[in-house]
Amino acid sequence: SLTMAAATSELRVDHLPSDPLLHILSFLGFRDLIHCSYASRRLNELSKHNPLWKSLCSKHWLADRLQSGVSWYCLFKQYYRDLGRYIQYYPVLKRAWEQLKSFLQQRCPRMIASLKEGATEVELNDIEAQIGCRLPDDYRCSYRIHNGQKLVIATEVELMGSMSLSNHYRSEVLLDVETAAGGFQQRKGMRRCLPLTFCFHTGLSQYMALEPAEGRRMFESFYPCPDQTAQDPSAIDMFITGSCFLEWFTTYVHNVVTGEYPIIRDQIFRYVHDKGCVATTDDITVSVSTSFLPELSSVHPPHFFFTYRIRIEMSSGASPEAACQLDSRYWKITTSDGNVEEVQGPGVVGEFPVMTPGKVHEYSSCTTFSTPSEYMEGHYTFHRLANKEEVFHVAIPRFHMVCPPFREPVVRTVKAAIILLHSELKI
Repeated sequence: SLTMAAATSELRVDHLPSDPLLHILSFLGFRDLIHCSYASRRLNELSKHNPLWKSLCSKHWLADRLQSGVSWYCLFKQYYRDLGRYIQYYPVLKRAWEQLKSFLQQRCPRMIASLKEGATEVELNDIEAQIGCRLPDDYRCSYRIHNGQKLVIATEVELMGSMSLSNHYRSEVLLDVETAAGGFQQRKGMRRCLPLTFCFHTGLSQYMALEPAEGRRMFESFYPCPDQTAQDPSAIDMFITGSCFLEWFTTYVHNVVTGEYPIIRDQIFRYVHDKGCVATTDDITVSVSTSFLPELSSVHPPHFFFTYRIRIEMSSGASPEAACQLDSRYWKITTSDGNVEEVQGPGVVGEFPVMTPGKVHEYSSCTTFSTPSEYMEGHYTFHRLANKEEVFHVAIPRFHMVCPPFREPVVRTVKAAIILLHSELKI
C-alpha cells in the first residue's frame, strides 16, 4: 500500500499524454483556457494548441479562415481586443446579419447596397458623449457590423419593412447612428429616446428607450402614439415592439429569412401568417396573413387599424370544368369584448376574379376595431363558368388580428390614480 501511495504521489499532470489533456481542454471556455495556461509550463503550451482556438474563433467570432502567418490563438486575441466587450452578442448578431444579407442577395439586392460599413468604437463613444446617454452593448455590437443604411429616398431599399394600401404607404429604413443621434429626443413625453427607424413617407419612427423614464422600460423598442384625448402633449402611449435591441432585430431577421414576412415587388412586407390559417374547399385554398399599422392606430381613443392579405388559389390538378368566378363575400367579425358583426357584399375590393386550374389571386384590404384583438371568418360565393346555376361556398379560415402590447404614459396613470383617490375620499 505504501508503494501504491508513493506511485500515486508521483503522478503529475506533466506526465500525462497530450491527447487526453487536449481533449479535456477542448471543453473549456476561452477564459478558463487562459487560466489553465498559468498553472504550469506544460498546460501553457497545450492551452495554445491551434485546434482549440480554431473552435473558439468559430464559436465567438464566426471566423473560419486563417490569415497567412497568424495562429488561431493570435486571431482570437485580435478579435477580442477589438470586440471583446460584445462577445455575448457578436455571434448572434453577426449570424443574423449574414443570414439577412444572404437572403436579400437573392431577393432584394438593392437593400444590401444601401448598408453602411460598421461604425468604429471611437465613433460610438463620440455619439454617447453627444447625447449624454449610454448606448446598450447589443446596439453597439450590431452597429460595429453595419452602421444602418444610407439615407436614400428610393423604393426597394427600406430594410425594416414596408406596407402599402390604396392611399397609404409606409417603408422604414434602419437609421445610421449619426442620424439617430440627430433625432435623439429630450422633450417631455419622449425623454431619452433614440430613433431606430424612419419612414420618409409618414415620418414614423420606432424608438429605443435609453433610460427607464415616463413609463418606459430600459432599452425596450416602441412606436410612440400620442394620446388624442389628453390635453397634455407629453401624454404619449407606446406600442411595444421589443424588450431590447437584440430581440427586436433578430426576431425581425428571423421573420424575413424564414419567409414569415413575404417579399412583394422587391420589398419586405410585415404581414404575419399563422400556419394554421388555411382552408381548402374542393380545389380552392384560401390563406390569410395580417398586419397591424401603428401609424394609423391609437390607444386613446381606442382605434386599432389592421390590414389583411388573402391568397386564393385553385389547384393545378383541378379539371377545366372546375373553373369558376367569385361573386360575393361574407364576413363574421368577433371582437374581444364579444360583439359580433356580419358583413356581406359583392366581389372583393371591386373585383370578381375568375379562378382556373393553377391560378392564384391575391388582394389586400383593411379594417379598424375599437378593441385590441378580434377575429374574422367567413366564405366566398362562387359560380361555375360552365354552369352559372351551380353556386357554392368557399370557406375563409378564421384569422386573428392582435395589436402588439401597449403601455400608457406615467402622466396618464398618475392622473388616473389621483382621480381614483379623490373619488375614494369623497366616499
